[in-house]
Amino acid sequence: MSAKILALDTATENCSVALLINDKVYSRSAVAPRDHTKLILPMVDEVLKEAGISLTDLDALAFGRGPGSFTGVRIGIGIAQGLAFGAELPMLAISTLEAMAQGAYRLNGATQVASAIDARMNEVYWGRYARQENGSWIAVDQECVIAPNELVQQIQADESEWATVGTGWAAYQEAMETLPLGCVDGGVLYPDAQDIVHLAQFAFANGEAVAVEDSTPVYLRDNVAWKKLPGRE
Repeated sequence: MSAKILALDTATENCSVALLINDKVYSRSAVAPRDHTKLILPMVDEVLKEAGISLTDLDALAFGRGPGSFTGVRIGIGIAQGLAFGAELPMLAISTLEAMAQGAYRLNGATQVASAIDARMNEVYWGRYARQENGSWIAVDQECVIAPNELVQQIQADESEWATVGTGWAAYQEAMETLPLGCVDGGVLYPDAQDIVHLAQFAFANGEAVAVEDSTPVYLRDNVAWKKLPGRE
């Protein structure tokens, strides 16, 4: 039997929640970039009520650790920590870039995915992933924040077909189209909690759950600091 995991994500314009229980996923999502704080907790309540369980019945709580909007990532981890702390649950931090790769597989069966989120400041958050036979993903490139023109210079051509996901492809279309990769639209613009909860299942099975005070976001830009819960630095 799979672990019972609640996942939430507010790292991008999409606000989403998903609950995995008995191999069934209950999910909610809405593209509402300025309403994450209003929507996320009601979404959590809805999926828990639909499944007929409470937070304390769960095995772990997963969250989109970033990269993404600084404010969005902070909202997500803050709410996730509050819920997990109150219910005494361990936490699982899941990459938003990898979650979009899982989304492309869920929707289109893509097994090689190139993720790019618009990072503003003429940069993208970048990562490529290959799906393994057991359903997990491995990173082909190290996740990074990079200017599209620099990315073009660093990427080496290959004969693979890559499904493209994320907002970075349209935001910097002219530069991204010059990447020496065979690309096809992966059909995913934002990460979604229903894909995060799938990845969290693998992370939980691999013993990657951590205590609330040890959960951290990933911004990729080094000049952003994160403060843990008061008294838990």
